[in-house]
Amino acid sequence: MGLLDHKVAVITGSTRGIGKAIAHEFVREGAKVVITSSSNANVQAALAEFPPDTVYGCVCNVVSIFDMEQLLVTAASRFGHVDFFINNAGISDSFRSITESDPEEWGKVIDTNLKGTYNGCRAALRYFLKANIKGKIINLAGSGTDRSSNTPWISAYGATKAAIARFTFAVAEEYRHTGISIMLLHPGLVRTGMVSANNPAPELARQLSTFNTILDIFAQPPSVAARLAVQLVSDWSDSKTGIYLSALNGRRKKWLLLTYPFRKILKRIDRRTY
Repeated sequence: MGLLDHKVAVITGSTRGIGKAIAHEFVREGAKVVITSSSNANVQAALAEFPPDTVYGCVCNVVSIFDMEQLLVTAASRFGHVDFFINNAGISDSFRSITESDPEEWGKVIDTNLKGTYNGCRAALRYFLKANIKGKIINLAGSGTDRSSNTPWISAYGATKAAIARFTFAVAEEYRHTGISIMLLHPGLVRTGMVSANNPAPELARQLSTFNTILDIFAQPPSVAARLAVQLVSDWSDSKTGIYLSALNGRRKKWLLLTYPFRKILKRIDRRTY
């Protein structure tokens, strides 16, 4: 028996990285999952990694409210209903100052991360309310969410994560009376393509040694965040909303910092890109 038996989840941006790790963890706990990407090739490649009949793949552009609404229709048609919606899709801007930034790229980050989260929440809430389901929504936090977390050189990303936090808590309050849970998950620092130092922008190239040391100290596998996602959608959160869990809270940061010298000496630093 799994914690999520007979449950159905939709996870945006889930063909790699953190989203795919959450999908794998949900399947291990008994859920059926709909994974998405804007690329059909990515969807097909990811589907091959899951047991048959546990996962369904959809091509979806989170910036399109129509795509997000159709995603819920497709998921419910495939598996009968939807219980959880995870707004995981996200991108980052290049490592540049605001005066050197590309306005088009900056806007694309805002659209994907913030507008995509809005579209996902709106579509999921309308579905849950119409179907009379006490569903659960998880939005993804990140660098910029916490007050002490500044994001120089990736100002668009940081701005979206700060805004997503305020948006999440506002919507949680708006729908508190419905029994629908709207929550925030900070996955911590994970070595995904988003933080890859391949072909770094000039500023990142200058700071590459510091950047790599920070990754060595604080980066964790996406499975840490995936387990927190399971906790958020489990019975643990029933009748609760506005919850915030972080895979890199103060206690975890201290532990990673204290153990770093030993992990370095024993060569137990995981440098894989997920």
